[in-house]
Amino acid sequence: MSRLLVIGCGGVAQVAISKICQDSETFTEIMIASRTKSKCDDLKAKLEGKTSTKIETAALDADKVEEVIALIESYKPEAVLNVALPYQDLTIMDACLATGVHYIDTANYEAEDTEDPEWRAIYEKRCKELGFTAYFDYSWQWAYQEKFKEAGLTALLGSGFDPGVTSVFSAYALKHYFDEIHYIDILDCNGGDHGYPFATNFNPEINLREVSEPGSYWEDGKWVEVEAMSIKREYDFPQVGQKDMYLLHHEEIESLAKNIPGVKRIRFFMTFGQSYLTHMKCLENVGLLRTDTINFNGQEIVPIQFLKALLPDPASLGPRTVGKTNIGCIFIGVKDGVKKTIYIYNVCDHQECYAEVGSQAISYTTGVPAMIGTKLVMNGTWKQAGVYNLEELDPDPFMEALNEYGLPWVVVENPQMVD
Repeated sequence: MSRLLVIGCGGVAQVAISKICQDSETFTEIMIASRTKSKCDDLKAKLEGKTSTKIETAALDADKVEEVIALIESYKPEAVLNVALPYQDLTIMDACLATGVHYIDTANYEAEDTEDPEWRAIYEKRCKELGFTAYFDYSWQWAYQEKFKEAGLTALLGSGFDPGVTSVFSAYALKHYFDEIHYIDILDCNGGDHGYPFATNFNPEINLREVSEPGSYWEDGKWVEVEAMSIKREYDFPQVGQKDMYLLHHEEIESLAKNIPGVKRIRFFMTFGQSYLTHMKCLENVGLLRTDTINFNGQEIVPIQFLKALLPDPASLGPRTVGKTNIGCIFIGVKDGVKKTIYIYNVCDHQECYAEVGSQAISYTTGVPAMIGTKLVMNGTWKQAGVYNLEELDPDPFMEALNEYGLPWVVVENPQMVD
């Protein structure tokens, strides 16, 4: 018998839970916990009768470590899958340590209150020392390494697609195709169309913060930061076509720079249409992407959270989104002294995802790897004491599981390159 607690019930969480329920041998019992219990109950009702996994639900405020501890102590799971907000990563990690259970997430820690003086002092020191200004980074979670080791527990960080699958692609390329990787370009293309003038494919609060911040890349042992959306390239994506893509700061750059020996440069590009960029710039100009608190008619509100309430729920985009995603990595390195280039990628169809689990492909490509990483921890394959990013572990079982659970991948030698 294995028991899992899943915290979160948004679009990604619903995919992960749906896939978890397809593997009742590994996941015999699960509890879905969220601030809004009715969402958990609705998903339970949808899945019961289609799975032999026993499903329970609970209300939970994951901002409060004592509530998370109490729920874990009551339910007694082997592991916690955190598909809630990245603001809650540290709270949930603390609860896992206090109760002796393994931890898995899909995104690294990000502070909700970026004006908190204590956090701000640490953040500004990091900006000065490392040279990138994104609000999210791994240092907060890497600091738990010794605590998880001493407790004999596994903490698996970033088990989504990017980060996650892109990290595993990197480890797989190094293991099977290269003696040394020198250059990595991570390409994230969404060729889908949801029909709205403007919407985000995952949590708007996280998505809009990510793309409105300065871009950065790793080169020759240091960070190079550039103005947001200032580096643009075009690429002809297999099964999608020619798209404009822009350089962003992205969290797996930080861990790959640390864990892939000999790497000289790592960049991350994501596709955006002009309509999206125009809307985003307008929202930024009028202050709706602000993350600080303002007073409006006697009420304290955070503009970006107010905007989130106005935009379509990403979980509602599934039935109306058509087209495909293509996410992968181009690697340049050497094998037996000879220069070599490969491209590993996955193509995912929005409507096929919706037919299977009721979501669009953005949620699907994150939710499936969340389930796979959790499975590999719970069945012992990736269970080892400490805090790990996915590229630090054996990539082969994860790559096999991607093919099994709906994210097949392709390896192309001598692909089109990015300038």
